[in-house]
Amino acid sequence: MTERLVVIGGDAGGMAAASVVRRLRPDVEIVVLERGARTSYAMCGIPYLVGGEVDDLEDLVARSPEEFRAMQIDVRLHTEAVAIDLAARTVQARDTLTGATEPVGFDQLMIGTGSRPIVPGWAAVELANVSVVHTLADAARLERLAEGCEGLEAVIVGGGYIGVEMAEAFLARGARVSIVQRGPHLLGNLDPEMGDRLGDAARAAGIELHLDASAEEVRPSSVVTSTGAELPAGIVVLALGVVPNSGLAADAGLATGVRGAVVVDDRQRTSAEGVYAAGDCCESFHRVSGRPTWLALGTVANKASRVAGVNLAGGDATFGGVLGTAITRLVGTEVARTGLSCAEAVDAGFDPVATTVEASTRARYYPGSQPMAVRLVHDGASGLLLGGQIVGGAGSAKRIDTVATALWARLTIDELVDLDLAYAPPFSSVWDPVNIAARQAVR
Repeated sequence: MTERLVVIGGDAGGMAAASVVRRLRPDVEIVVLERGARTSYAMCGIPYLVGGEVDDLEDLVARSPEEFRAMQIDVRLHTEAVAIDLAARTVQARDTLTGATEPVGFDQLMIGTGSRPIVPGWAAVELANVSVVHTLADAARLERLAEGCEGLEAVIVGGGYIGVEMAEAFLARGARVSIVQRGPHLLGNLDPEMGDRLGDAARAAGIELHLDASAEEVRPSSVVTSTGAELPAGIVVLALGVVPNSGLAADAGLATGVRGAVVVDDRQRTSAEGVYAAGDCCESFHRVSGRPTWLALGTVANKASRVAGVNLAGGDATFGGVLGTAITRLVGTEVARTGLSCAEAVDAGFDPVATTVEASTRARYYPGSQPMAVRLVHDGASGLLLGGQIVGGAGSAKRIDTVATALWARLTIDELVDLDLAYAPPFSSVWDPVNIAARQAVR
């Protein structure tokens, strides 16, 4: 009898694994259950569609259901997995259009249910001018709102990555933009000094910041905050973050951990035999803290899903863990981070030392040079590099990859000083800003 793999979820976590299994095991039957109407789309691209930099919503689709079906992958759209019976080896599937249900048997199971947006009771998502940022349906709605937003007030609730990117998008469309952020600075996983720099850039671009405040009510034309302010709002974008969409797995009895995410090992195996998970629904191992963590990042989802796919196909692959490397942009100011912030380092049991230097993206005399700040965090006792953050002009933030590579290799701050990095005046000073920060830290 033909072996069957059932995949729950048709986005990054599920389809990357399914594609690897199909490549390595042409004999396996693969059934994908996807409750939506699309597969494999780039949620991270939504702000750039809304801002007008991406021309068409279809450009965000990496691979269509038809393309997967041509690979002999049975993609069943509008089909929601509502229960998993591990003893019977079945998934109860419900047709979202008709309501009909049927059991789908499996030999192996891949869970790629991703995350779900945080939507508090006060959010009023039923209003036509209010939207979350999660699916292509949300993208289409936001694009329509953006097309007529010139001169309107757009309130972004949440100052994380998506909130910052949506603020830039609506600003580019001519809206008057405000951000309501619960914490004292944008991007709460930055150290305050670096978050404040980003805040200064936001204000310079004309964005109104309401920090240390939370939204408490969304009305048809305003947002009421915890400080008592009532902000005019022709458009409201809810960017309050996401949580693991792990309820289905938890209800089936699979072990869960950080923030309720599914527990997996370095081969993406869950606590049940023959059941794997990858993507935003499950935990990862943090290479610096040495602890389980949860990160909703497309890079993590795709890499972990490849590992799951290899192992589902009978191979032997391991996932090396995560650093939390991320990058974004706000109206010409780039920002990136990797590893641990100072607060995270203390929580992980280190004695962190932070060093921040001012540098430039090119040789200072070369035209177009932009200012940048590099912050490195290392352990005071061992010298081990723990993390890094960058805020600066065009050409600055991708240097975070140098820091991430050094973290992956577990280099010390001393070893980072003499790292052989490329130099030419159009690209860097003779001492790259990362070298400069490390040299200052050693002093």
